[in-house]
Order: sequence, then structure tokens, then C-alpha cells
Amino acid sequence: MVHDFKALAAHYKNALLDDVIPFWERHSIDWQQGGYFTCLDREGSVYDTDKFVWLQNRQVWLFSMLYNQLEQRQDWLNIAANGANFLAQHGRDADGNWYFALTREGTPLVQPYNIFSDCFAAMAFSQYALASGEEWAKQVALQAYHNVLRRKDDPKGRYTKTYPGTRPLKALAVPMILANLSLEMDWLLPSDTLEAILEATVQEVMTDFLAGDRPHSGLPVPGLMYENVALDGSYVDCFDGRLLNPGHGIEAMWFIMDIAHRHSDTKTINQAVDVVLNILNVAWDSDYGGLYYFMDAKGYPPQQLEWDQKLWWVHLEALVALAMGYRLTGREACWTWYQTLHDYTWSHFADPDYGEWFGYLNRRGEVLLNLKGGKWKGCFHVPRSLYLGWQQFEALSLNAPVQPDRVQEEDT
Repeated sequence: MVHDFKALAAHYKNALLDDVIPFWERHSIDWQQGGYFTCLDREGSVYDTDKFVWLQNRQVWLFSMLYNQLEQRQDWLNIAANGANFLAQHGRDADGNWYFALTREGTPLVQPYNIFSDCFAAMAFSQYALASGEEWAKQVALQAYHNVLRRKDDPKGRYTKTYPGTRPLKALAVPMILANLSLEMDWLLPSDTLEAILEATVQEVMTDFLAGDRPHSGLPVPGLMYENVALDGSYVDCFDGRLLNPGHGIEAMWFIMDIAHRHSDTKTINQAVDVVLNILNVAWDSDYGGLYYFMDAKGYPPQQLEWDQKLWWVHLEALVALAMGYRLTGREACWTWYQTLHDYTWSHFADPDYGEWFGYLNRRGEVLLNLKGGKWKGCFHVPRSLYLGWQQFEALSLNAPVQPDRVQEEDT
């Protein structure tokens, strides 16, 4: 594959607009009860009607984003509204915490046991408010965002299973998603508030969770993102402390690149690229290709039995990070790895017969579950990554930097 950025941009654009988005438009919209079906088999038939709130919010975000960034199509806004109205009515408990799962009709099924539903609610309603101009949607977004800030140090609250005080750990997932979420909220936040949060989250991710230059007692592998660390950022030698989640680490790094690009911070951009390349060097399966789902930093058997599966989102986030890293730095290592990941990802996950992408492969790269959506896979990682890839390669074809996608307005 040569540096034909124009052809790559067209490839991503066509996959997004002619394949993936039409698949979800045809099969996932519940016009009768509101919201979306996410449990779709290979051909798009619904096999379960339960509604998982974080996936519902992700789909509201996706169609609102398309409306805001690509074209103000009324059908996209209608689809976003179908989810937003359903979630505004059914998605929260009396205290404003977002449930994890609902029945098709909107009756609560699973309690709001962590803050990730709230994170995606803030993202969704921020984009939907921008698309629709609805004041109530702004308020929903801000309420969810402040809920995340309030709960970020204790994300599961009374639903946590760990015994308090014995081995307190903090997880990469919280600051990494807060970094991206805050950028999504930028038009709703005062600039000084936004910048303070971005600075704090970048500092935490790149200091506490990155095994970099500062000493980590007993650290087995430097230069990687660790999934869990002690509250002071030190390494803990246990299952959770040794856990590497390559997809999370790589996704976090393009979030960091996005923020650093906003501030013209080339040092942090290159540091994030270094981490992506380090992760790929460790997580690539040299026997069968693809990236491992979980790894143990010392090479011990991981506690996650699905550790060697190849997942769609891990590979898509790697493509985004590599395309962005190459555009921002021009480093050939990014392009070399991009070609390797592109060839594997597009040949294994995309379904040329029925559209959209498979989510789960076994280690050998064979389809493990021939679903297109379920409890964890919805209308998010595939279309978001295709959109971002399109934008990166479009900019590269023009030899111009991509401007931040966020729409800037006066502080409210």
C-alpha cells in the first residue's frame, strides 16, 4: 500500500456513508418505543430488545455528530432525537444517575453501577443540543457531566465489589474518558474550567498510568499504559496491577494527541506516539496477526479468559491513533504500523456480504461471534473510527493539518 491518501480518504468515507451508517439506519431504530436496538445478528435481525444505556447514548452522539460535522440531514437529526427523547424520559434514576440497562419500553433493568453511562450521556446530549438547539438537552448534558466530575474518584460508589482500604487502585478508563469527554463539552464549558480539567487529566494519564521515566518500584515493562495503578501512581504487583489493555492504552493516546494538538504541544504528541508504538510492539500477535485483547505485564496467565481474542474496537482505535500520529509527526514508524494494521483489520473485521463489521475473532482471526451488535458493541467505534480516518487522510491528501472537530461557541 502506497501513500495514496486521497484514495484512503475515499475508502473510509465510502465505508462510513455507503455501508456502516445505512446498516444501523435500516436495522437499529426503534420507532415504536424510542431508542435503538443494538443486539443485531450478521444480517441485521434483532435477537434481543434490551437497551443498554451507554450504547443508546453513543448512538445519539454518533448521529448528532454526523449532523453537526458532515451534513444537516433531517433524517440523521430525527434518529438522534428518537434516542435522546427516550433516554431523557427513561435513562436516569431519581438522583440523576444513568442506568446501565433498560427493557425495550424503558423500564430499568440494571442499576447505575458506574459512571460510564453518565460519560456517554454527557457526550450524547452535548452533541444533540448543538444539533437541535434544544435548551433542555444542554441541561441534561451539563448535569451528566457534573455527575461524572462528582463521582470520578469513586466511580462505582455503593456498587463497588472491592473491600475498602486493602488495595486501593485507580483505573485508566476514568481519566482517559474524562479527557475526551471534556473536549466534547468544550462549547458548554467556560474556557478556564475546560483547560484546567484537560491539564489535570493529561497530567494524570501521562504521569501515573504511563510507565515512563520516573521510577516505578518493580515495574516489569516500561513505556506502556498500565490499566490500574495505586492511588499515588505506583505499580502494584497483582492481577489488576499487571493488567495491560492495549486498546485502552492506544485509544487514550489519540485522545492525548488531540488535546496536545489543540495546544500545539509537539512534545506531548511525540510522547503519545512513542507509547502507541511501544504498545503495538508488545501487543502484536506475531504468530497469527492482530492485537491481543488483554495481557499480563510479566507474561503470566491473564485472569481474563478472553485475553487472546481479537476485537474490532482495539484495531480501529489503533488505526485512528496511527493515522493521527503520522499526520501530526510524519514519523515513518506510524506509517509502517498503519499499513500492517490496515491490512489485518480490513481483511478480518469488515463484512463484504452483509455490511458493517464483525466484532469478535478468535486468536487465529476466525469469526467467533457473527453478530454486528450486542451488549457491548453498538453504533460507535466503527463509524467514529471511519469518520476520523477519513478526516485524517483527507488532511494528509491536502498536506494540511486537521482542525479540531469541535464546534466553538461563546462560553455559556
